[in-house]
Amino acid sequence: MQCNAASFKYTHAIVKYFAALHGQHYNRSASFACACRRSLRSTPHHIVLIIVQTQPQTLDSLPSTEQLLIAGGDARLALDPLSGLNKYGCQPFPDPQLLAFGSSTASVISSESYVIANRLRQKLLTTLSTESHTVVYALEIQRIRLEWLQLCELSDLNGLELIFAPSGTDIHTIAAQYTSSGATAPPLIIMVETNETGSGAASALNGNHVIGNNAVEVVQVSIRLDDGTPRPLAEIDAEVENLTSKAVASDRRVLLILVDQSKTGLIAPSPACVMALHHRHPDNIEVLVDACQFRLAMPTLRAYLEQGFMVALTGSKFLTAPSFSAVLLLPSTVAERLQKRAFPRGLLSCSSRASWPTDWPGNEHLAHAANFGLLLRCEVALEELRRFCAAPETSVIDFIKAFTEAIQQRLQSDPHFQPLPAPQLDRRPLIEANSWDHLQTIFPFLLYDPQPAGRNPLNREQTRNIYQQLQSRLWPLTPDRANSDIASIRCQLGQPVACGTRNGIAVSALRLCISSRLIVEATALDDKGITIIKDALTVLDKTALLIQSSGRNGYCL
Repeated sequence: MQCNAASFKYTHAIVKYFAALHGQHYNRSASFACACRRSLRSTPHHIVLIIVQTQPQTLDSLPSTEQLLIAGGDARLALDPLSGLNKYGCQPFPDPQLLAFGSSTASVISSESYVIANRLRQKLLTTLSTESHTVVYALEIQRIRLEWLQLCELSDLNGLELIFAPSGTDIHTIAAQYTSSGATAPPLIIMVETNETGSGAASALNGNHVIGNNAVEVVQVSIRLDDGTPRPLAEIDAEVENLTSKAVASDRRVLLILVDQSKTGLIAPSPACVMALHHRHPDNIEVLVDACQFRLAMPTLRAYLEQGFMVALTGSKFLTAPSFSAVLLLPSTVAERLQKRAFPRGLLSCSSRASWPTDWPGNEHLAHAANFGLLLRCEVALEELRRFCAAPETSVIDFIKAFTEAIQQRLQSDPHFQPLPAPQLDRRPLIEANSWDHLQTIFPFLLYDPQPAGRNPLNREQTRNIYQQLQSRLWPLTPDRANSDIASIRCQLGQPVACGTRNGIAVSALRLCISSRLIVEATALDDKGITIIKDALTVLDKTALLIQSSGRNGYCL
């Protein structure tokens, strides 16, 4: 095709990029445009996406679906120029060849959900031709709000309110800000250790160390011992009760955060402890259930809300929607109490009016911002939740049990691994263990290098290197290709979590996870999920292979 400057369809930013790449000065000539086009044809898709996503969009258009899926969040969604992946190791378009078992961190969007996201974008383009961005966004986010409540079987709870936010970090900020609003004494925020909740949540709370005129104190409670094994729950509860009692005695408000479940699948403090403290001091304690993993059955979610607890959920962990799609559920008693407090000024710059209930006091001060990226991600989360809810619970339970048996047997018998102990998920007296969510779906394990003299644990840097190499297709450097098939498979596990020390070495745990997407696939297969289990074992095969070749330069990208 004839090249000319008029037919060069790419933005000046792309041309400038290639000019810099080849050490040339940018110009608008047809010959230079043609040279850039030839270079562009051989450039990976994700690099082109990175360049384009930085360009301003006209008001009568929308960015592409891929761009929207990484828009409206923060720097954690930015794509690395070399890998095309965000901080969580994910790209904004489907990757069917990836064996994805890292849902406790994040997941790549599925092909089916990408179609759903693209369909919503096309709908938005049509409606935006006759309505403003803010009107369209407000209508769509309200539709999703109602569908969230319906799918979660909560539509009948009178006075229940739902607030949207880009991430769990933002949800923690909202809870912290409202706990402090109008307080006469510095509030106390009690949460479990950062390693188990995510640096974002901890930063959100610590970053709000001064809210209004009050200095907020944040205390983190350890839930693992020095060797990484779970701390006895009675000790955790005792520490939380002591901290809470002292704060209440000083007439301080307390934001008590119950994590269900943590990065490695723990619940802490116990629901029994939190329920007792909340019943004893209802005027001093706000409870936030950090259920951002969304590894909850609907009866459990409802039980938390009926206790008068706020609940934070995200669609990007168990549900496998793209990162940054969070909601905060407020039961009527909490919503009524918070609405009587002044709207925190700190939220004015980080929220938008449509994210809040229409009649929420103070939301008139918020900007009419349209976050179409959040909208698409929430739409995907809804679709994944819809598919999961359609799976028969007996089949869900049968698959989780079969998966657990196979993975635990492998982790316990393979000298390259050591599973971290996983206490039984116990939410009594909140609810009995009669739904799928009392079963383990996150399997954390340490890495070991077996030697004739004994096993040596891999340190945190070595573990992270293994984690990163799992996502790449590797090839043997020697003629021996016995393991080449396994090495070439691309896999994803949950990011390493610091878990104390072993033999004086600071160690981290990787996490193999069951997601709603994997459960839906397993229950739809004639083999009852055997294929999914084999894929999970293949991920462990590659992990062991990488440990064997670690430091020996056995494989290359």
